Amino acid sequence: MYDKISHMEPLLPAGGSGLEDMAREIVGRSAALGGRLHPISQQPVIELLRLINSYYSNLIEGHSTHPVDIERAMRHDYAADPARRDLQLESLAHINCQQRIEERLQREPDLNVASAEFICWVHKIFYDHLPDELRRVKDEKTGEVLDVVGGELRRREVQVGRHIAPLADALPAFLERFAGFYRSGAHHGVMPIIAFAASHHRLMWIHPFLDGNGRVTRLYSDACFRRLPLPGYGLWNVSRGLARRRDDYMTALTEGDAPRRNDYDGRGNLSNEGLVKFCQFFLEVSLDQIDFMNGLLKLDALLERIRGYVQLRGAKVAPAPKQGHPTLKPEAAYMLQEALLRGEVTRGDMIRVSGMAERTGRMLLGQLLDEGLLVSSMPKGPVRLALPTHVAGYLFPDLYPMPMA
Repeated sequence: MYDKISHMEPLLPAGGSGLEDMAREIVGRSAALGGRLHPISQQPVIELLRLINSYYSNLIEGHSTHPVDIERAMRHDYAADPARRDLQLESLAHINCQQRIEERLQREPDLNVASAEFICWVHKIFYDHLPDELRRVKDEKTGEVLDVVGGELRRREVQVGRHIAPLADALPAFLERFAGFYRSGAHHGVMPIIAFAASHHRLMWIHPFLDGNGRVTRLYSDACFRRLPLPGYGLWNVSRGLARRRDDYMTALTEGDAPRRNDYDGRGNLSNEGLVKFCQFFLEVSLDQIDFMNGLLKLDALLERIRGYVQLRGAKVAPAPKQGHPTLKPEAAYMLQEALLRGEVTRGDMIRVSGMAERTGRMLLGQLLDEGLLVSSMPKGPVRLALPTHVAGYLFPDLYPMPMA
């Protein structure tokens, strides 16, 4: 039984495994991604990815709530079916938790995201917003249905697959060791990124909560990247990659759980080779997601996809956001492209860019605002690009599955 903090060693992988080179690539490629778009135009992409992240994190847990349904829930448009509604609320809880984490990191720049206080706070924020049905877990051995209390460490022993988690009474000691070793600023150069990967596994290994450990760990990893900070992060996220390789993710977690195999497998209680493999997998997935978003955000191609979307709307091939919305005139492409390039554009400039007469230009601009393709902070103020899900699937192919017609 795991009851001593030494049982969690090693906390960092040892040996020449190429992890530092991978971490340097993450830093370089992420920074390059951050320079793809105007800073104002980055924000709707970041907001879209927050929604997409909740979709993929749900998917890892075996729950599928399409981004279109998640966006509807954000407008308080819930499904009539109670099970679908609960999953919508689960997605909203995840999005709310991400937002609260980002706000707290801004307020507390010295926050140690590896602390037990922060990890329990994340769990509480998430679970306090879940419907009652999703705050219960069934003990597979006894059949007992247990209530999960947000932010409360488990008080009973658990087994996940073949992994028997540390004793409940020992959790405070394990979390204290976790907080001290993985604290912000404890590692330098590219080592924090390798430490993030290792800590993702070790937090899953500790399994501090009765339920929700995977979700909290992914939110914790998100906070780690933001806390660094890593330029370009927010325009990519690791959850999509983990979900698309879910079986590999579970295998890598299991390999990291393995005990030390022999004298050549490190000096800790757990396998150094297993931790190396998990960290390689985690960093490989991160690089894959950076490269994926880098391809989607190439400016020339994105501008062309905007034009293509408007053409499809003109031909009534792409669906309008709501039944009864008219087709889009070709000049809409000029307005949307201008918003992407400049970030924020006055309404007068938008009409001039379109080449349309004042009256028809204002009507088209009003349509784009009504459909949520452009937004403004003031009734007559400048406009900027938005990315509702009904257009995001066309502008960012393969970011998430398109809804069935």
